[in-house]
Amino acid sequence: MTYDPRVRTLIVIPVFNDWESLRLLIARLDDELSAASMRASLLIVDDGSTCAAGSLVGSARAIDDVRLLTLRRNVGHQRAIAIGLAYAHENLACDEVVVMDADGEDDPADVPRLVARSRAEASPHIVFARRAKRSEGIRFIASYWLFRTFYRLMTGLDIRVGNFSVIPFALLRRLVVVSEIWSHYVSGIMKARLPFSTIDTARGKRLAGETRMNYIALVTHGLSAMAVNGDVLGVRMLLATSFIVVCAFVLMTVAIAIKLGTDLAFPNWTTSVVSFSVLTILQAIGLSLFFVFLILQGRSHLDMIPQRDHVWFVLDSAVIYP
Repeated sequence: MTYDPRVRTLIVIPVFNDWESLRLLIARLDDELSAASMRASLLIVDDGSTCAAGSLVGSARAIDDVRLLTLRRNVGHQRAIAIGLAYAHENLACDEVVVMDADGEDDPADVPRLVARSRAEASPHIVFARRAKRSEGIRFIASYWLFRTFYRLMTGLDIRVGNFSVIPFALLRRLVVVSEIWSHYVSGIMKARLPFSTIDTARGKRLAGETRMNYIALVTHGLSAMAVNGDVLGVRMLLATSFIVVCAFVLMTVAIAIKLGTDLAFPNWTTSVVSFSVLTILQAIGLSLFFVFLILQGRSHLDMIPQRDHVWFVLDSAVIYP
């Protein structure tokens, strides 16, 4: 595909202390963009790093400029993405935005493919890179499969993509008011029902250092994805607890009928069954009330809107290249 140089591409990359990986990523990114006859600008979102960035770019053939956006505090990967997107929308001229990680696991060679697919869509679509081949160990893959299965059961949605994506500006204008991306970028897009498609990619290798993603961070990330769909989760759990109440009531009724109408009951059997059923009903009712309040609280909560609120987190913005 021939890339129109008049189409301005911005690449948003959040980073926390992972400067060596980012330096190597920028060099590889410049090579891949140059090979595809494509040009881009970079917006590096420094998520409250505790060490200096140093020199990130020596010279570049396809990267026009690099801007470093420094946040006042560490807010986490997903929120750094939301702030970067909102800042880009408000301050930088672009026609499309690519979101990718700084560690190299999002392969720079896939950036031209994502952009080409986005431009080929008949109408504006966010295009995600879907990992057709993963490089993690068996424990991570098994944990990720369990998360996807539970997520699908609880929300009815299948989440099979990460942050690596391209957003046409027409959809960026809509995305920056989606409050849910403050918690989870992908789930927020799905919740807002913005149109998206996917292309298959292979997961790249980390360029330097070791990952800071541990199981606590992974669980927190999964819970954030669930929290975005808290209303759907609450309704499904409310239905589940209501079903439990009905089953417990039927069990109690059957036990009493057997006790009064037949000679099949064992000593104290009816009392135990009735007691168990009553306790189950009371606990299920308590859970039902909890999920009702969860749904109502979600409906009345004042949401964080990235376009409006991102300015409070920005400490500094500076062009570091050229």
